[in-house]
Amino acid sequence: MEHSSAHPELAFASATEIARRTRSGELSAIDVTRFFLARIEAINPSLNAFTRVLHNEAIAAAHALDLLPAEERGPLHGVPVGIKAEIKVRGTVTHYGSAAYITPSRRDAEVVRRLRDAGAIIIGQTAMPEFGIWPFTESAAYGYTRNPWSLDHSPAGSSGGSAAAVASGMVPVAMGGDGGGSIRLPAAWCGLFGLKPQRGRVTTAPDARLWGALGTLGPLTRTVEDSRLVYDVIAGPTSGVDEFTAGAYVAPKDGPLRIAWSTTGPLFSRADRETRRAVEETARMLEELGHSVTRIDFSYPRALSTAFVPQYLDGFGSSAARAEKPSMVESRTRHARWIGAITRLSAPRTVRAARERGAQVAREINAELFERPGAFDLFLTPVAPHSALKIGQLDGLGYLRAAWKANRVAGFTTPWNVTGNPAASVPAGFDANGLPLGVQIVGPPNGEQLIFQAAAQLQEARAWNETYPRVAE
Repeated sequence: MEHSSAHPELAFASATEIARRTRSGELSAIDVTRFFLARIEAINPSLNAFTRVLHNEAIAAAHALDLLPAEERGPLHGVPVGIKAEIKVRGTVTHYGSAAYITPSRRDAEVVRRLRDAGAIIIGQTAMPEFGIWPFTESAAYGYTRNPWSLDHSPAGSSGGSAAAVASGMVPVAMGGDGGGSIRLPAAWCGLFGLKPQRGRVTTAPDARLWGALGTLGPLTRTVEDSRLVYDVIAGPTSGVDEFTAGAYVAPKDGPLRIAWSTTGPLFSRADRETRRAVEETARMLEELGHSVTRIDFSYPRALSTAFVPQYLDGFGSSAARAEKPSMVESRTRHARWIGAITRLSAPRTVRAARERGAQVAREINAELFERPGAFDLFLTPVAPHSALKIGQLDGLGYLRAAWKANRVAGFTTPWNVTGNPAASVPAGFDANGLPLGVQIVGPPNGEQLIFQAAAQLQEARAWNETYPRVAE
């Protein structure tokens, strides 16, 4: 393998730049792929972000791409992409962070097919906690995934492997999934941009849905531009498969945006001082950028938890139920399924009622924030109540204690899975220990372009994509 110093500028180059250079012929796809494979070989042992590296497959794909004439090269031509282990990649076990699955997938998920058609190179599979249950990327099968900004800390979860891979420069883009914060939380703790799109914006095929009405798929990137580029490739339903379909995008505004902000969380979620400071500073920065910014007292509906929990239990429970080796499912997961069964929280009737309750909650929240006269265009909040926690968050914990801890971490993110609104984590500096902080920008239904609009301005002002973790040097 070529030494990774052949093109050192690639490590933190944007996907947009890499694609431009490979489409023009300035770089070959094979050179790019060899660079990132060498980088993964050097860095992944410290981070455990990839559970499988598709070396031979990536090299073969790069060779094939280099043979394409310029007019046939796609928008992601030659861009290596990591894929979270809940998304099917042909020839690879879709393991969901568990040892209970052993059979390789026979075909790609639709988002993977679209990425390949756009010229992306699928370079490996990224780590996640078992079945995506936890906001910490730790599992009995694959161990701890570590945060590139501090190896003693967690990258959050459940898309923690994808976040660690991108933040460390092992890959410019990695796909994640978000059923309760699993794109936004890792983005916040790893200093990345991560947008959970509108429900139904991105196909979940071959599955009709992901965690009931809660889940969706999307990328983690260092730049807003890269995220927009990937969504241009993967957005849209699969006819006859997807249960949900998003509406037309709300168009960006020519004038100032009306932005509300609050640091008050639902139930037991309370932001610490440095997180509150990050939100307040971001609000001031948005105001300096010309937007109309207002602090509000926002109360989250109490029905959020009863809309979320049954769908959450049913979502990961259905993955566990399909396990090929049930004895290998973690004891915490088995305990959670037992609780769901005896309380009937995961019963089909309860899950249907939870979805209906979620639709009502969405109507209430959207009416208050985005639809009444003089309403807002965006809503600014914390992502997590604090910066990254140490690794080992699940050590020695049963399901109930782990769930209590997880609920406190994900309290600011789960409401927007219930409502289906788009919401993004945007980098917002660092805490006193040098760990990244993120703020959440929530949009109205179908408001991804409004989020991109504000986030791109913040990126230009803060230049977060020009700061890298030391582990990547």
